[in-house]
Amino acid sequence: MDAAILEGRISFVHHDKDYVTIDYTQNGKKKSINGKVDKERQLNWIKEKLVKKIHQFHEGDEVYFTVARSARGDKMVAEYIRYRFNNALGNLINRAMTDNKFVGYLKQVDGKFFVKETGSYHFFPLILSPWEMPPDINKLNEPIFFQLQNIEKPEKLEATLIKHRFIPPYLTAQKFFEEKKIIDAIVYKVSSHGIYVNLVGDKIQAKIPFAKNHAQLSIPGLKTGDTVKIMISFLSDSKIVVKPV
Repeated sequence: MDAAILEGRISFVHHDKDYVTIDYTQNGKKKSINGKVDKERQLNWIKEKLVKKIHQFHEGDEVYFTVARSARGDKMVAEYIRYRFNNALGNLINRAMTDNKFVGYLKQVDGKFFVKETGSYHFFPLILSPWEMPPDINKLNEPIFFQLQNIEKPEKLEATLIKHRFIPPYLTAQKFFEEKKIIDAIVYKVSSHGIYVNLVGDKIQAKIPFAKNHAQLSIPGLKTGDTVKIMISFLSDSKIVVKPV
């Protein structure tokens, strides 16, 4: 890599197409250039010992890079893009450790939802619960409250909404959990790993795992369509745990 090493700041990230726009100054002139940061390229940079690990790029990242002609030879592009630091992102992470509540705007890119934080303009992928209704596309660009997830791993930061809109069957399961209600669950699959049941229709499902000695399940010979009495022992936005009673 003999090309001159330049410094710049990422001003735009296209998460779906894995390219970034870098703003930089050269010979006193402000310039912008695009470059690809897909996984394959970053793995090659690791092999060449230019970087130590794959980085999830964000707006505001300060980077090193070089300039080269594109494969088609019709334009100049950024190559060997290496992350340096991001003060704005660091500030968000530090804040999330004590007060994980932010305001942002919903965005949709190629069918996927993102949240754009209002102060830093950082984009974060929006992660929805398996039982959560997707955001109303008519309310894109309206302010919403969100939390950051994976704050211990900045390269894997994601957003979740603070106010969820769950499907009705999940709300029913929530009520069953709070009341410690015994549920007549319907078996829809039996495998060597456990018994899979429908709790509320076919929208809320769970697995009764086999213990090593199969003592956890005292009803032998269960098959598809049978009924088993269970209770929800744990319920969160992303996980349901049940036990037979």
